[in-house]
Formats: sequence, structure tokens, C-alpha cells
Amino acid sequence: MLPIDDTTPQLIQHLFERQAPTALALRESTAKQRIHKLRRLRDALLQRREAWMAAFETDLRKPPLEVDLTELLPVADEARHAISHLARWMRPRRVAATLTTLGTTARVLCQPRGRCLIIGPWNYPVNTLLGPLVSAIAAGNTVILKPSEFTPHVNAVVAELIAEVFDPAEIAVVQGGAATAQHLLALPFDHVFFTGSPAVGKIVMAAAAQHLASVTLELGGKSPAIVDETADVERAADLILWGKLTNAGQTCVAPDHVFVHRSVRERFVQRCRETIEARYGASDAAVAASPDLARMITPRHAGRLGALIDDAHARGATVLAGGAHDAAARYVAPTLLGDVPAEARMASEEIFGPVLPIETFDTLDAVIHRVNAAPKPLALYLFSQRKRTAARVIEQTSSGGVCVNHCMQQYAHAGLPFGGVNHSGIGSAHGVFGFKAFSHERAVLAAGRMTLVSLFYPPYTGWKTGLGRRLVQALGWI
Repeated sequence: MLPIDDTTPQLIQHLFERQAPTALALRESTAKQRIHKLRRLRDALLQRREAWMAAFETDLRKPPLEVDLTELLPVADEARHAISHLARWMRPRRVAATLTTLGTTARVLCQPRGRCLIIGPWNYPVNTLLGPLVSAIAAGNTVILKPSEFTPHVNAVVAELIAEVFDPAEIAVVQGGAATAQHLLALPFDHVFFTGSPAVGKIVMAAAAQHLASVTLELGGKSPAIVDETADVERAADLILWGKLTNAGQTCVAPDHVFVHRSVRERFVQRCRETIEARYGASDAAVAASPDLARMITPRHAGRLGALIDDAHARGATVLAGGAHDAAARYVAPTLLGDVPAEARMASEEIFGPVLPIETFDTLDAVIHRVNAAPKPLALYLFSQRKRTAARVIEQTSSGGVCVNHCMQQYAHAGLPFGGVNHSGIGSAHGVFGFKAFSHERAVLAAGRMTLVSLFYPPYTGWKTGLGRRLVQALGWI
């Protein structure tokens, strides 16, 4: 492992102060200037493809295709989308006068928030760090990036890229562990963008509250999938396992568990077994040797997941496929579990690995009740051929996003807001929503030659009081 750069508080303070005049100057930056920076960032990202592959192999043993599709492509597409639309996003938005503001003109300006902090996780250390950076640059901010200490080889490439493209007075990378994060969070940033667990998200939000800084929290939770009796079972199994096993299940929007209607449960389980065999191998040894299955980030994380499997099994869960785990090798086999009891740790903890509990249901009411009884998840997946069922699930549940007959693609759509709700997150990212997250929408109103307010200056004569009363009544009639 590469050494962790636990930057001293003094150096962090110095870097933070260096960005202050830059943040002020960037308020006047143009769309053309920001687009130029986004192009340079995108080009530098793509020019390092081989370096990314080597770094991800070391840190996560991540297959090259997954690096391309889940790390590089999302950032490049985020940059492409911002480059295409930034001039329109930055354009002041005219707002028509209301009855009570006749004689004025009004507009909304999107101004940079200022100095921003982006704290990234280890599971997608390029996507979740540089994706928000695209939005922050598009909005005209300075940024300090804090990557996870668990991906040192990837971080080294990130730091090299940022140093090549940006002056530290505008964009900089600070590496280190929890102490470094605490030093950063003690500073009065104008906005903090955090991606990680709900537990750490609460710490970040509490720290930001000390400075009344705005936050975007991209968290997680136990995202459920529902497969009803009308679903295309084969497609549902294929897509759910794709979402569950990409990056070895270490994905915030991965399906955590699946509710399957009793009438199609056996078909679903059988298709899942066949899919695992077709993608990773027919034997335990073949699966363990597959180059297409990523590893857990650390032995500790693998050990935690192995303990969850063993705990569920000891409490009566059935191992339907897989079940093997080796903490030292950071390996957990693709695993299907049936009949996981409510008291098992897996039933309440976010799994965040290649393990899929399969629960049987008889009525949709029961599933909706279960979903609503749990904290609101980041994603919900429904597989059904009934439009009425889809409408009902969407109306009667709450989640950050919903996919119907698909999996994880809501994250990839640049035109959709990506974010959680309550326990699973605060605020939205991607596209114009990311641009707005890093912007302050400032109201600007200008008076014309005449203003209605002058009619109501003191003293409040009977005539003025009557006019005010008639105005209130008029609003009630409209």
C-alpha cells in the first residue's frame, strides 16, 4: 500500500486560505472559461486509461471493463453534458412580476457557492470524486478533494491528474485518513459534498452545521427489488444480479435484497444460479479464479461480510448458491440466501457486497408495508408488466429514485436528479442538478420608474387601509 499523506492542519489551513481570492475571482468566470477547464479535465482523465487500469487492479482487482463503464464513462459523460448545456444553465432566468410587485423586473442568477469540499468514498473512487468535481467547476467554485485512504493507488493517479490540470489555489487534492477529514470539516467551507455511509454522513452534516454550510449527502441504505408474478423473470434475474455483482456489490445503488412473488420464486432462484455460473464459472474454484469478479476493498470488509453470511446461516437462512468467503484474499463468492430471519444482522445492515437475500411474498400490500417500515432507501427496483402496479409502488413508497424493469440506470441518466431522501441522502447531483447543488440561486429585483409600494407609505390613512383591504380581497378572488 502506498503511504497515506496525513496533511498537517497547518498545510490544510494554508491551502484553504489560498483558495479564498480565487473563489472571489471565479464569480466573474464565463461559460467559455469553465468549459475550457472541463475539457482539460476530461482529456486528462481519458489519457490515463492504462494508469487507471493498473491502479484499480491493485486496489480493488476491478475488471477493466467495469473501470471503463463505471468509473471513466460516467465522468466523461458528466463533462460532455455540462459542456453542452453550461451556457444555458448560467444564463440569468427572467421572472415575471406578480400582482404585488408590478412595476419591477426580476431575475434569478446562479452564482458559485465559493470554496467547496468534496469527500469521496472508496467503492468508486474516480466516479464519485471527479463527477461532483465536474459540477463544481461548471458552477465556478474552488474545490478541495478528499479521496478515501483505502484506494491509495487510484488516489495517486487522481492527484497527478489534478496537479497537471489545475493550480492548487483552485482545485487541490488532500490525502489522509479520518484525522485529515476532521481537519477539513473544521474549516468554514461554503459547501460540502459527501458520498459515503449514513453514519458518517451524520458526522459530516453536524460538522457543516457549525458553519451553517450547505451540504449534499449521497448516502445509501438497503435498496429493495421487487419481482411480482407478472415479471419477465429471466430478465429480472439477469439485471438484478448485474446490479448486485458489479464491483462485487460495493455499490450504493445496488439491490440490497429482493422480494419475489411465491409463484415465480423457484424460477427466479434457478435463473440466478444459471446466471452466476454463466458469468463467473461452474465451480467454486472457477468463481474464485474469475477475473471478472472484483474483490472487497480490505480484508476487514470481507470479514464483515463473511460474518453476516455465517450469522444468517446460523440463524436458519438457506444458502441457495455460493456462501464461500476468504477474508485474507478479500474474496466473497456471489451468494444467494433464502429465508433470512428478521433477527439476522443482514436483515437490518446494508450488505454492500455480492450477497443477495431472497424473500418470498404473497401480496404487494405486505411488500409495500415492509418498504415503508424501513428507512427510505437510495433506490427501489420493480419488475412487473403491470403499469398499475408500477404506479401504485411509486405512489405508496419513498426512495431516492425508482427503476421499473431495469437496474441502476437511473444513476447514469444525466437528465435525472440523483440523490437520496432522509436516511439515504440530502440534495441531488448530476447534470443541471449538480450545477445547482454547487450554485447559489440569487434573487435580483429592480424597481421601475414607479412602484406600488409608494401608495402605502405611512401615515396609514383610511384611503390607504381600504386600498390594502381591497388588494387582499382581490387576491382571494383570483
